[in-house]
Amino acid sequence: MKLIVVDIQKGITDERLYDFETFIKNVTNIIDAARENGVEVIYVRHDDGPGSGFSFGDKDFDIADQVTPEENEKIYTKMINSCFGNADFADYLSESGEKDLMVVGLQTNFCIDATVKSAFERGYHVIIPKGTNSTFDNDYMDGETTYKYYNEMMWPERFASCISVDEAIEMIKN
Repeated sequence: MKLIVVDIQKGITDERLYDFETFIKNVTNIIDAARENGVEVIYVRHDDGPGSGFSFGDKDFDIADQVTPEENEKIYTKMINSCFGNADFADYLSESGEKDLMVVGLQTNFCIDATVKSAFERGYHVIIPKGTNSTFDNDYMDGETTYKYYNEMMWPERFASCISVDEAIEMIKN
């Protein structure tokens, strides 16, 4: 199994997110369990391009302090929603032969959804621990409704296994 930490970056990791405190707590618990049990943690960050305020050299682009990568952990940068938009990332996973991907991060309705579906289409078994992705309110749904739409209706039994954090940690340990 590999743990993919998606777009938990300074510019979007704050109290505007649905259930922010629980999200951070759950993600850090999952990351800690992965590190303690030899599961590779891979970070992916989104780059909106020069001048966007969310690109190389911009403070908002940096990975959030709550989930700082360790020195030996890989960091990939993507320019589109799906992590698989980065060919090096896609190649690395393919070459590893690993088929179980646990995905956590931001935002539920953008990069997490795109990554989940892209991974599914490539034959990966995607695992989503509950409360480890989040998003903001938008013009159509509040963050909670958006979160529930994907985690309770869209992904389960279609694109991913949506399980509790405790179940996810047990999977990591085994």
